[in-house]
Amino acid sequence: MACLASLKRLSEGVFDEEDLIFRTNELNEFLNEAAREYEFDRDNIIAIGYSNGANIAASLLFHYQHALKGAILHHPMVPRRGIELPDLSRKSVFIAAGNNDPICPPEESQELQSLLEKANAKVELHWENRGHQLTIEEVEAASKWYLSL
Repeated sequence: MACLASLKRLSEGVFDEEDLIFRTNELNEFLNEAAREYEFDRDNIIAIGYSNGANIAASLLFHYQHALKGAILHHPMVPRRGIELPDLSRKSVFIAAGNNDPICPPEESQELQSLLEKANAKVELHWENRGHQLTIEEVEAASKWYLSL
């Protein structure tokens, strides 16, 4: 999808908030239209994203109570601060993070976990002793998490 590849940043680790909101709305509308056209259950979507893909999936959770059933987020950042999240009860989120991630430091992952949990989401935070790269170990852990839903 074009929206995943085109999230604008003002600098490393700083989103263009206006663009993020626009792209999040755009993706939510796409999912609504696709669910109607292809007749699938809009309430049964689990997003899987890495880096920017994880950021836009997290943004969906931050902005829309019914956008996703859950998400697997590999190396996400907190998409927005200072907003009230919708009630995310019955939402499950898996976050994979690296202890040595220069783009998404451990504190960022812990803050995202905390914000989602305060909105009543069930969150599992998985750590790898790596940087920002996607590892087979975290993919396997995400698979195990998904199969346990």
